[in-house]
Amino acid sequence: MKYNRCGRSGVLLPAVSLGFWHNFGDDFEHGTKRKLCRTAFDLGITHFDLANNYGPPYGSAELAFGKILRKDFASHRDEMIISSKAGYYMWPGPYGEWGSRKYLLASLDQSLKRLGLDYVDIFYSHRFDPNTPLEETMGALDHAVRSGRALYAGISNYDATATREAARILRGLGTPCLIHQPRFSLLDQTPITSGVLKTCDDEGIGCIAFSALGQGMLTGKYLKGIPKGSRATQGKSLNPDSISEDVIRRLNKLNGVALKRSQSLAQMAIAWLLQNKGLTSALIGASKPEQITDCVGALKNLSFSTAEHTEIAQILSHQQQ
Repeated sequence: MKYNRCGRSGVLLPAVSLGFWHNFGDDFEHGTKRKLCRTAFDLGITHFDLANNYGPPYGSAELAFGKILRKDFASHRDEMIISSKAGYYMWPGPYGEWGSRKYLLASLDQSLKRLGLDYVDIFYSHRFDPNTPLEETMGALDHAVRSGRALYAGISNYDATATREAARILRGLGTPCLIHQPRFSLLDQTPITSGVLKTCDDEGIGCIAFSALGQGMLTGKYLKGIPKGSRATQGKSLNPDSISEDVIRRLNKLNGVALKRSQSLAQMAIAWLLQNKGLTSALIGASKPEQITDCVGALKNLSFSTAEHTEIAQILSHQQQ
C-alpha cells in the first residue's frame, strides 16, 4: 500500500480507502461485510469512511462496523483512521439535518454510540448549509475536536469559495481543516473544473475522492449495458437513465485504454485520480473482497503518458449531443 500525506498535516492516508456508503446496511449479509473489512485491512487499507445516514436504514452501517471493530479489530484501533459525517437528513424535525451546532454534535454523539467508540479520527460537515452561518458549523467541528470526540475536522461537498472560507475560520479557531471529500472521478471532474482541488492544495487541505468509480460505472460492470442486480437496478444512488448508449460506448473506449496499460477499467480510473496533484486518497465501495484486491492493484501503475492523457480526454469529450 502507498500512503500519502493529507495536506500539510501529520496524517498519512492509504492511497485507496474503503467507504461504507453502500453494502453495509441491513440489506447486506454481515459475514460479507466482515470479509470486506478484513480484506481491506490485510491489503494495507487503514482508512474506513462512514456517515451517520449510511445504511439502509440510517445508522446501520455504523452499527455494523461497530460490531466488526469489536469482533475483528479490537486490538487494532490505533492502526486505523475512522471517519464519520453529519449534514444530510437523519431524523425528523428541525434539528435532524444540515449544519447547526445542535445537529452536528448530537449526530456525532449518536455515531459514537453506534460505533462503540470514544472518538472518531475525522468528523466531517457532510454538506454546506446555506442557511447556517459558516462560523457556527465550523465552530461545531472545532468543539468536536476540543471535546475529544474527534481528532480532526473535515468538510465534504463544499464548493471552492466555501472551502476557502471554512479553512480560514477553522485555522483561526486553532483546528485546521484536515481534509475535503468531494465527488470526483474520470466521469465527474468537477473538483478540477470548479477549482476545489486547487483550493485544497493552496490551503494545505487533503482531498479524498468519493464515487471514485462513478457509482460502479468505471468497474467494467456496465460495458455491455445494465446487468441484473447491479446498483443501477436497485433504485439507489445510480440512475439507470445516466447509462445511455453513448456512455456505454465511452466506457468501452476507456476500457480499451486500460487494457493497453495492462489494467482493469477500475484500476485505471483509480490511477488517473491519484495522479492529480493534491489528491490524497480514492474512496472505493465493494460488494466482494476481490473487488478491493483489484482496486489496490491500481497502485502498480500510477503514471500516464501524454498520449494516454490525450486519448482519455478525447474519449470523455465526445459526448452525444
